[in-house]
Amino acid sequence: MAHLIEQMAFVGDTPWHRLGHHLPPKQPLEVWAQQAGMDWTIQETPVRYMASDSTENCGELQILESFSEQKVLYRSDTRAALSVVSSRYQIVQPRAVLEFYRDLTEIGGYEMETAGVLKGGRKVWALARTGKQAVLKGSDTVNGYLLLATSCDGTLATSVTPTTVRVVCNNTLAIALDSTSNVIRVPHSTSFDADAVKRQLGIAIGQWDEFMYRMKTLAGRKVKAHEARQYIERVLYGLSEPNQPADAPPMPPRAWAARKVLELYEGKGRGAELAAARGTTWGLLSAMTEFVDHERRARSREYRLDSAWFGQGAALKQRALEHALQLTA
Repeated sequence: MAHLIEQMAFVGDTPWHRLGHHLPPKQPLEVWAQQAGMDWTIQETPVRYMASDSTENCGELQILESFSEQKVLYRSDTRAALSVVSSRYQIVQPRAVLEFYRDLTEIGGYEMETAGVLKGGRKVWALARTGKQAVLKGSDTVNGYLLLATSCDGTLATSVTPTTVRVVCNNTLAIALDSTSNVIRVPHSTSFDADAVKRQLGIAIGQWDEFMYRMKTLAGRKVKAHEARQYIERVLYGLSEPNQPADAPPMPPRAWAARKVLELYEGKGRGAELAAARGTTWGLLSAMTEFVDHERRARSREYRLDSAWFGQGAALKQRALEHALQLTA
């Protein structure tokens, strides 16, 4: 398959790639299901194998047997196999991902922004704007979102993540405080209870104001040149030089990644010239998240998106936030 993203839909401008169906705002979930390629179901069947049975009169016979401890998951529309999982594996259907947002969009003020299918149906997601918004110095705007994603191949628990998007360059950052994440994960060994997740999520969403207070603190903390270099080294490579004096010669970047992040921070990044980002810890964090979301080397844009939300890129952004908060302590 040429793209990890098989199909998707979006409103407005999509920040991660140029694939998918553009929709007008406030479309019903039924339209989202069709346009985002999520109008199919995950079917299951026991794992079967051919066993030989030799008899004196009939010779060798092939008998179809079942292996009850595992099952094959496949798509209802194409019958394409998706994975082999334990018989106890609890499926979350693509439509259930969208249905999670029904009351949130119809009475809660949320607006669907993007949804789609990854890896041929093995992973699905939907992202909705919560209506939360904050403006740092000048016009550096941050919007609140809610991301729900799941898989049917064991690579991702059903995960609900409060997320922020920096409007000027569409960087995403999970809302995380004090080295803990507000991601709610439901393993596939248990049934996904949307109502229970929403009750738990109420606590996480309530931390928006505290999260934005921290971000405003980052925007108010000026960064010296040697601190910026140390930060980049620590986030990318786990390295630091705490005794390096302020007037030390520039530390040569160890790799393309470090050079790229430094360039984004020093003015080449989108929004780097804004008052909230120029020469501040917020600017460092923004440069790092822009690097992960848009510049980090990957097999394709689709692989980069998968990593930035669910894989190594997400972990890297979490580490970037933790180190940025340490600079303000």
